Amino acid sequence: MNSLVPALKPTMYFIGVSTAKSSIMKVFPEWAKFLRLGDCRIKGIDCKWHDDPEVYRDIVKFIKDDPLSLGALVTTHKLDLLKACRDMFEELDPYAKMLGEISSISKQDGKLAGHAKDPITSGLSLQTLVPRGYWQKAGADMCILGAGGSSLALTMYLMKDAPADERPARIYVTNRSTPRLEEMQCIHKKINPGIKLEYIHAPNAEDNDRVVKRLKSGSLVVNATGLGKDAPGSPLTNNAIFPENGMVWDFNYRGELVFLDQAKAQEKSRNLKIEDGWIYFLHGWTRVIAEVFHINIPTQGPVFDKLSEIAAETRK
Repeated sequence: MNSLVPALKPTMYFIGVSTAKSSIMKVFPEWAKFLRLGDCRIKGIDCKWHDDPEVYRDIVKFIKDDPLSLGALVTTHKLDLLKACRDMFEELDPYAKMLGEISSISKQDGKLAGHAKDPITSGLSLQTLVPRGYWQKAGADMCILGAGGSSLALTMYLMKDAPADERPARIYVTNRSTPRLEEMQCIHKKINPGIKLEYIHAPNAEDNDRVVKRLKSGSLVVNATGLGKDAPGSPLTNNAIFPENGMVWDFNYRGELVFLDQAKAQEKSRNLKIEDGWIYFLHGWTRVIAEVFHINIPTQGPVFDKLSEIAAETRK
């Protein structure tokens, strides 16, 4: 973990695994100029996957106590961090309480607040990927590979915020271990308005292959495992067969992106629509920046389009 030293100017942190490789390190300074945030900076804090709870507590205490440390975006560690530090937050939004995770740390009026932004950002991203009316017209399914916080957030958006006619016919969720599937199922029982779900223990990539193979034409396959970015590989083997006329969405936008390469190999033969995690990146960061700096950032329109343009320039 990086050493924690008092900030010399207003600072937002990025708590992740390999933060230096993220595009946000180039994007944030340009966004800060456009948004007129003043003389501020972003700094990465790298932790190991499922790090020691004391590591998370040290980070949160530092942000809470340091005057010029304004807050943070949390990725990868969303569940583990809140589990270790729940008592340190004066405020948690309803999604954070329900999901048991936070993606945003901010401060206001001397209080430390935690927000779970993923149900909002995943919903905004899904709306960009899937045309309005698609699910009802296609009668297609959604398969989410991985049952971590981002998967739970996406299903929560579909259950709580998406109109009834803007939901897939069935959702399949796979995971390498069963506890996360069981946790997800418990939460779904409280909020599911009637969406059909299957929770599938898939310890091997071959198990995921079998689930993807049985999806209806036009279905969406989502890589929410972190494989390809935070860890090498893909949740599928090279023998996986994507649904014909289907959609493929990788929550990652950087790294090896093996899952995306597997989809691109079938793009023409299976007529696939393929999307990486870039739009998710944009919505994810702008929602948290708005929270940390206490400003309004639109989710669409000229301002958001300009932010997208600025980010795309740094991506080149």
